[in-house]
Amino acid sequence: MKFSKLQATGNDFILVDARTTEGEWSKLARAMCDRHFGVGADGLILVQDSTVADSKMRIFNSDGSEAEVCGNGLRCFAKYVIEKGITLTQTSSLEGIRLGEGEAKSPCNRDNLSPTVETLSGIKKVRAYMSGNKVNRVEVNMGLPQFQPDQIPVKVKVDIPIAPGPILDYPLVIDGKKLTLALLSMGNPHAVSFLAQPVADFPLAEIGPKVERHPMFPQRTNFEVARVLSRGKIEARVWERGVGETLACGSGACAIAVAAQLLDYVEPQVDIILKGGTLTVSWDRGGEVLLTGQVEEVFTGEWLKGES
Repeated sequence: MKFSKLQATGNDFILVDARTTEGEWSKLARAMCDRHFGVGADGLILVQDSTVADSKMRIFNSDGSEAEVCGNGLRCFAKYVIEKGITLTQTSSLEGIRLGEGEAKSPCNRDNLSPTVETLSGIKKVRAYMSGNKVNRVEVNMGLPQFQPDQIPVKVKVDIPIAPGPILDYPLVIDGKKLTLALLSMGNPHAVSFLAQPVADFPLAEIGPKVERHPMFPQRTNFEVARVLSRGKIEARVWERGVGETLACGSGACAIAVAAQLLDYVEPQVDIILKGGTLTVSWDRGGEVLLTGQVEEVFTGEWLKGES
């Protein structure tokens, strides 16, 4: 089975064209994502046919669990399907291309550089930035953030007073450490804690898994710690549900940016500085969240251990 390894800000994924293939995908994800006995990755992404969008993306975490959506995974998915010509449609045009400063218009003969992608979290829109004949950056429309407890989902205690609207200061104690969490969904659940100290000093390896699996999160949660550096920059670390600490997380960056703006910490556009690099998030209150960052193919290969 042929595959491609891609990374987006250090968040790495194995991409497989599964349009004509069936497999035990959860089992395969655990095997292929193993960094000692497999290819090594944060997740396995499948390309499948869709009846409602240009393509369908399914993503399995390294522990075999299936995720609703992943911002960085979407960016890798977009590069993969665009460069392989999987998203060709009759309604496509070159209007989807955005050129960065100093970049020449691409001679790349792709018919659809703004494909729509079906996910478990709904249909997502992506837009390619070209360098030469390759996609080197992708903008993803991550949709509207959700704040209602049943939409996240999260079980909040009835004895804790919560103001109407987004939950931005929910108290949680883990191993005697007091956390204040902003709770929201970017198509998947997120809990964001803003810190006064550098994020490098936070014991994420100890606290992260306990927040992820806390009983208040019926589907577990992604957990981010962040420190505001300025109104245009935030440093952050991410504990991803089903994976552990990763170098970056696209939906996590969006959750951080949305929470920070609601708390009046940042402007509508902010750079989220992660271990794997910087992601740019733009959000006008009440609107959809846009995520932009670099993406690259690392290598291609063939999996010899079977499809399950």
